[in-house]
Amino acid sequence: MDRNDRRQWTLAACLAALAGYVDAIGFLKLAGLFVSFMSGNSTRLAVAVSERSALAGLALAIIAAFVGGVMLGTVLAHRAGTARKTAVLILVTALLAGAQGLDVAFGGAWPALALAVAMGAANCVFLRNGEVSIGVTYMTGTLVKLGQHLASACLGGKRFGWVPYLALWAGLLVGAVSGALVFGAVEAFSLVPAVTAAAALTLLAHRIGPVEPLRNMVGSG
Repeated sequence: MDRNDRRQWTLAACLAALAGYVDAIGFLKLAGLFVSFMSGNSTRLAVAVSERSALAGLALAIIAAFVGGVMLGTVLAHRAGTARKTAVLILVTALLAGAQGLDVAFGGAWPALALAVAMGAANCVFLRNGEVSIGVTYMTGTLVKLGQHLASACLGGKRFGWVPYLALWAGLLVGAVSGALVFGAVEAFSLVPAVTAAAALTLLAHRIGPVEPLRNMVGSG
């Protein structure tokens, strides 16, 4: 792994930690719904529909907000070109700051919707050929990659090819623990550290420098 790859994976692990932090806070605020883990929300939506629960509407709204965030991040990334990492992280920082403001001013579900938009956009930091190359808010695919690379190492492949995927998962776990602890201590302002961290990651992305141009839009020939 060259120096540039190490810096990219470091940024990805830090973003996963941020996503874990935000998701833990969203989970606690919403009593069991997520702002970045849409597989879990989809299951909760299905159960709520079967039970005719009002929770179904909120789960669907969060899923829609997340998809909207992915759309917004994708368009911005293509507009920003080689500066897309920095541009998308500026957007994520602004959305997290907005969520904190909404939480203080209104509370309720509005902050969670803003958080879901932010987490959707965060997945557009790492794009290759118009598609997400590293997902930073969901870990099922990452754990599959971890298992595959561990098996490859056992079969004589790269000895440490699994390390970046372990770092991603560990980052999300550490971030989630931190989010839960901070929420318990300063609930009303628990998103302030997330805004600060997102701003710091924006500066880190800027220091890493421009990336290769995107060749294709998603789904294009």
